Amino acid sequence: MAAEKILVVDDETDLQYVINQKFRRQIRNGQYEFHFAFNGLEALAKLIEVPDIGVILSDINMPEMDGLTLLSKMRELKNPLLKTVICSAYGDMDNIRTAMNRGAFDFVTKPVDFNDLEITLEKTIGELNIVREGLAYHDKLLSIEHDLMVAREIQRAIMPKPIPGLEWADIDGSMEAARQIGGDFYDYFMMDDHRLGFVIGDVSGKGIPAAIFMAVSRTLIRATGLKGMSPRDCMNYVNHLLCTESVNSMFVTVFYGMLDLETDTLHYVNAGHNPPILLRHNGSTEVFPMTDNIVLGVYDGYSFKTNSIPFLKDDTLVMYTDGVTEAFNQNNEEYGFETLHTLLKEQVLGNKEVMDGKDAPARICLIIADDVNRFAGEEEQSDDITIMVVKRN
Repeated sequence: MAAEKILVVDDETDLQYVINQKFRRQIRNGQYEFHFAFNGLEALAKLIEVPDIGVILSDINMPEMDGLTLLSKMRELKNPLLKTVICSAYGDMDNIRTAMNRGAFDFVTKPVDFNDLEITLEKTIGELNIVREGLAYHDKLLSIEHDLMVAREIQRAIMPKPIPGLEWADIDGSMEAARQIGGDFYDYFMMDDHRLGFVIGDVSGKGIPAAIFMAVSRTLIRATGLKGMSPRDCMNYVNHLLCTESVNSMFVTVFYGMLDLETDTLHYVNAGHNPPILLRHNGSTEVFPMTDNIVLGVYDGYSFKTNSIPFLKDDTLVMYTDGVTEAFNQNNEEYGFETLHTLLKEQVLGNKEVMDGKDAPARICLIIADDVNRFAGEEEQSDDITIMVVKRN
């Protein structure tokens, strides 16, 4: 631990010798490091020369600049990491009161009782350390806020754009970032003129590491999917790359789908993600069964299994991350899968205005997000709320 730097300001020429003698043990042990000035002007110059001085021990009556004027100058610096102890003649309460009003932390009286001075210095340094800890904590919070801002910008930067000229399907998504930014993402792209690829994922962890791993995962899936690979081959390849490059044991849950217009079929891989809900054109719902596929980024060489299901005109698929079902309210109750399922059956499937509209995916995302937010109320959420909906026209 570095020595505490103390500046002694006094015009008595023999004080330097006395201080060094009285505090020789603390100086030898590296506890204190004393610097000296003979008046207020020299003290200000010394503060520039040694900027990490924490304590000033100053007399009041000095030539050129007295201690009270020095205190006024110190207050102009507005440095919370600088505490001043004033030395004043016994009974000189007017100067002591003026010094305290000008920002002195404490005072000692002359002739100096060095035992009292040692106690006063220890108390002053203790207060200074409390201020230092508070400022360090504040700086840490600012750093965290900056990290969160960067993570949010990463998320916003990779949101997909509408696909021009896509007539046989509508697709949209939404994401509300939690305060502690997670690694949610969604994406969609045309593989060719009759196949639409889409993915929703949730990276483990929070903050910038999760945001970066999310961006990498999304980019790899998009780049691989655009090659026209099957969902199984795409996930196998991306999993290999993530296992090779993964740090800090991060992983990502993924639902990756490929909608084929020519066969009216959805081919998909669910890699440890929440089960989507299919809203059928006949008014029924189907919950996709959980599979035994693992998450991406954990086990290199794993062979993912593909499932297929008919996806007909006016069928609508709702995908989401666990920020939806695990949203909680002030009573610590979870929103839950059943609440989401009921909402879709009662407020979406039976609503022709929503289901028949060109913007059905966007409106369904909004209905879900609004209901989750209504349930959560003012309770701050710990995970992103991400939804993606695709409808076959």
